[in-house]
Amino acid sequence: MWRGETRARRLEGALLVAHTVGYLAAVFLVLSPGIAVLFVVVHQALWGVYMGCSFAPNHKGMPTMTGESPDFLRKQVLTSRNVRGGWFTDFLLGGLNYQIEHHLFPSMPRPHLRHAQPIVRRFCAAHGISYSETGLVRSYREVLRHLHETGAPLRAGTG
Repeated sequence: MWRGETRARRLEGALLVAHTVGYLAAVFLVLSPGIAVLFVVVHQALWGVYMGCSFAPNHKGMPTMTGESPDFLRKQVLTSRNVRGGWFTDFLLGGLNYQIEHHLFPSMPRPHLRHAQPIVRRFCAAHGISYSETGLVRSYREVLRHLHETGAPLRAGTG
């Protein structure tokens, strides 16, 4: 680990602590203690649901690479799904709707993922690599279908 990386980790840790202290201070200064605790619990629960709804459409129901050893490109493209949509989908999912490009280029700034998408899609088509993209509602349908199929043995009592 180089010195700059250690310094960056310390700064990141300090900023995380400052964020948490600032968040809790603001909540407890504005609200009574009981309401503040309730607010934090509800806020964190809703945040968890939101994050789950943002991450689930991109991977759930996609093939897994157990026992296989595909190259980096195929692993990222075949195990991810993009969610089609306009500016609202970009905003709602925070850029995670370009999951394939995000996995291929993790350090690329989020606004540029949209520009990389047609290039990656053309490259995959030229090389016969399946590129999965669907609308927001259909992506949730696919996730729910996958979860339903995965849970079927448990519901049948055979799991």
